Amino acid sequence: MDVLPKKKQIILFASGSGTNVENIVRHFQDSPNIEIRAVLSNKRDAQVLDRCNALNISAMYFNKTAFLVSDVVIALLKALEPDLIVLAGFLLKIPPKLIESFPQKIINIHPALLPKYGGKGMYGNRVHEEVARNHEEETGITVHYVNENYDEGAIIFQKKIALTPDDTASTIAEKVHRLEYDYYPKVIENLLMAP
Repeated sequence: MDVLPKKKQIILFASGSGTNVENIVRHFQDSPNIEIRAVLSNKRDAQVLDRCNALNISAMYFNKTAFLVSDVVIALLKALEPDLIVLAGFLLKIPPKLIESFPQKIINIHPALLPKYGGKGMYGNRVHEEVARNHEEETGITVHYVNENYDEGAIIFQKKIALTPDDTASTIAEKVHRLEYDYYPKVIENLLMAP
């Protein structure tokens, strides 16, 4: 009797509306090799939880104590045995103990070309506002491993996009979101399916 190979398991972390989560879920929904095991959020009222209900994906909320003080989230992750933990709009800093428990298995996407516009407090529209304020000629996305410092883990992938002098923070955000939707699922897939 043939035994089917075990699917690679992804756990997603998100804090907000979950558009990147939904895009990743839809990318892998018919995959024979990869499945979304669960989505975890640190916000009880995050829209991502409603999206997961609509998408029929297991999702749960945890509080700051479970994440930063106790080992509850680590124990849950170990029980779920993820091949990759994917941050998709997750705003809490990952504690060192979690990074140590899953070395080189936690990735994040940043809406700029790191090392520019990274670090504490640099997320979402704050990044795009700075890019616009500095009249950058290009921006993009960076997918990187998570380490103990904000946005300083080893870079896995970057994609650039040209900007015009007319671009505002909101038009920059639109351009960057398109890159995220196009490339983040592919980068995840490549990481998981690499020999």
